[in-house]
Amino acid sequence: MLKKGLWLILITLIPGVELRGSIPAGMLLMRDPMPWYMVAAFCLIPNIILGILFFSLLQFIIPLVNRIGPVGRFYARYVERIQRKFNRSIEKHGKWALALFIGIPFPGTGVISGAVAAHIFGMKFMRFVWSSIAGVLIAGSIVMGICMAGGQTVKFARRMHLLPANERPVVQQDDQR
Repeated sequence: MLKKGLWLILITLIPGVELRGSIPAGMLLMRDPMPWYMVAAFCLIPNIILGILFFSLLQFIIPLVNRIGPVGRFYARYVERIQRKFNRSIEKHGKWALALFIGIPFPGTGVISGAVAAHIFGMKFMRFVWSSIAGVLIAGSIVMGICMAGGQTVKFARRMHLLPANERPVVQQDDQR
């Protein structure tokens, strides 16, 4: 069980994959799927920690990037444009907007991109932490619900003989050699 859990943690730590990949891997793709509560523990907690660590690292990385001439100027223009475009909605909705951004499991969203967005908008650390926790719980609930529904659909289809049974193929050995 621990070996599978470590694999789920590693999948969770991949930027862009995060919960969208680790939860289905734990619930549907493994030969012996894990119970939902174990998948939740091995995926949600590391994802929350990942966001907090990444947000903290950005405090050190961004000043270093800004020192690199053209890259720093490009980043400054990019941040200014993003802040002008979204500043009104961020001021109005703040941490809930970030929680929804992290929580909706679309490509490009997630706790890492949420940490970058929070840094761009100058969000305080604890406000990001709470937004991150809420967003990860939202994303985890959505992906886990889809996986549970999908798993039940596959079981139903097998029961109705619409899909082959979930059995390992029997390999017959040739005794005449």
